[in-house]
Amino acid sequence: MNTNNLNVRNDPAAPRHEGYRLSLMSEPRRIRAKFHGQTIADSGDVLVMHETGFDPVFYFPRDDVSMRHLVKNAHYTHCPFKGNASYWTIRAGKYSTPDAAWSYETAYDETSGVKDYIAFKWSAIDQWSADDLDLKDQPLGKTSVKENPLITWLLQDASLANSTLELVASFSEALMAAGLPLWRFRLLNRTMNPLLFALVYTWQRDDDEVTVYEVSHEVLEGEQYRNSPFALVIKGEGGIRRRLEGPNAQLDFPILEDLVSEGATDYLAMPITFSDGQINILTLVSDQPGGFSAEEIVQIYEIMPTLSRLFEAHALRLSSSTLLQTYLGADAGQRVMKGQVKRGDGENIHAALWMTDLRDSTSLAAFLSREEYLALLNKYFDCVAEAVLEHGGEVLKFIGDSVLAIFAIDDPDQENPEACTRALAAADAASKKVEAVNKEHAAAGLPLLKFGIGLHRGDLTYGNIGTAKRLDFTVIGSAVNEVARIESLSKTLHRQILSSSTFRKSVSDPMVSLGEHSLRGVSGDHEIFGLLKTENP
Repeated sequence: MNTNNLNVRNDPAAPRHEGYRLSLMSEPRRIRAKFHGQTIADSGDVLVMHETGFDPVFYFPRDDVSMRHLVKNAHYTHCPFKGNASYWTIRAGKYSTPDAAWSYETAYDETSGVKDYIAFKWSAIDQWSADDLDLKDQPLGKTSVKENPLITWLLQDASLANSTLELVASFSEALMAAGLPLWRFRLLNRTMNPLLFALVYTWQRDDDEVTVYEVSHEVLEGEQYRNSPFALVIKGEGGIRRRLEGPNAQLDFPILEDLVSEGATDYLAMPITFSDGQINILTLVSDQPGGFSAEEIVQIYEIMPTLSRLFEAHALRLSSSTLLQTYLGADAGQRVMKGQVKRGDGENIHAALWMTDLRDSTSLAAFLSREEYLALLNKYFDCVAEAVLEHGGEVLKFIGDSVLAIFAIDDPDQENPEACTRALAAADAASKKVEAVNKEHAAAGLPLLKFGIGLHRGDLTYGNIGTAKRLDFTVIGSAVNEVARIESLSKTLHRQILSSSTFRKSVSDPMVSLGEHSLRGVSGDHEIFGLLKTENP
């Protein structure tokens, strides 16, 4: 009897050690598999894989498989002992079952005996037979495995983590408590952040806390990422296991050479697939002789489905918060996250209002290509919106080529609130940023940016408006209309920054009266002020 073993005796029931074993043995019977009346595989040279915790699996030589009934698909899975498995859909007439056949086409050395053999999902095959006798059940039952200490952690402690960072720390400590020779644990968690591709959490033995590193989208274009194990796993090519010690160490990624120089002996990268198909990555590194044992890796694999859902729950909360803050603003996003989600939810606030508008946008849109105009518009928003954010304001709306922002005032009765001072400073900062851009544009022969800013102070209703199914979290009130009309006067008064008398009384910076003016849709005349210093309109 031919046997290809992973450190086991020929007896398939013999354990590698007290926890886990994996063995390949030749099957003495002729095994046949039928799918809806069609013989899919028929061979007298079948191998049987016995693996702790799993039913035995028949592996057929490819020459004895009817490949015309198999259609290869894009699905892959990874096993740290066997390698990456490719999958096929079985088809016979009008019947088909996806991912019902697999093969380790790049099997690891430990199980090279199954390389290019094909196995079938037991339940997908209608009829199994051995020497022409029906096999009603699996030929052998599952091999038992000892209690997994990580399951206890999963049930008792994992749910206590309030964030991804806390879960990474708790899981790493659980691995150490279970006796794994862990030196470093790392999680790459992809984000829904427009500026970031992923957050990388790293726990390292003897360090006091988990570190978090931000990975920008630009990193994906770099050589370091393209030559990393992360790039392959993200593409869906399964996981990666590399022994880093001994004469046969496979150092086919630059990061592995770096790890070896730091004393690492074993490296394991595993995909963590969320329910929507998004692939994230978990890596473990050991610095102990021999690295991770098969039993230790199986313990991790056993809890991976549930662990993935815990990581996904924290990631979804972070993504929700990030998206809400990206599209609504930091304060509005937090309010929605805390439950202000019904139409009418909100409150009355007092604030400094800040509104800006890009001039000549219609002619610019007609003169420039769509790509050029969008680039120009985004450059303008970078100047004005970033100035608001840098001075503690809340950007509420991008309305075409306009920006509406507020600086909340805690005490409506305060004469000179600090929020108004910050709003005026933001307007000055925006002017300087645009001036710097215009110098570059003048040198390059590009259109110059011209704009106006209106400043006001007043009472607002801050909350949800809209239909029952389509809401907008914003501010409403007469003060919003008034600041828009003040800003529009900047065109006729040839001033970049204008303010109402209400706002003028709230700041110490000197301003000059530009007289009384009517505001469209607002009753009466209103005194308008401009900066005392000379402006470039």
